[in-house]
Amino acid sequence: MEKVAQYRQYVQKVLREYAEAAPSDQNVTVQLGFDTEHDHYLVINVGWIEERRIYGTVLHLDIQGEKIWIQHDGTEIGIGNELLALDVPKSDIVLAYQSPYRRKYSGFALS
Repeated sequence: MEKVAQYRQYVQKVLREYAEAAPSDQNVTVQLGFDTEHDHYLVINVGWIEERRIYGTVLHLDIQGEKIWIQHDGTEIGIGNELLALDVPKSDIVLAYQSPYRRKYSGFALS
């Protein structure tokens, strides 16, 4: 469980940093969603640009078992790279947005 507790801290850290660095717009806000009981973590854009509604998940990470599952990554740099920089091993990061078949070529965990 110590590993999972550390991963919770890492995930929250990288999501907070992303949210703080996101371009600010008075009509669009970046919201964080942390469900630490069930280990679901989100970054969502919410607001309006002129007459167009903005609502979308930028990042969605889960912790399942002792691995970090990247369910959705809408960033340019790749949140997996941010986790690697924190010394999370590739074997503990699952690129869940890729099909199980393609994961084997990523160098990250299969599941």
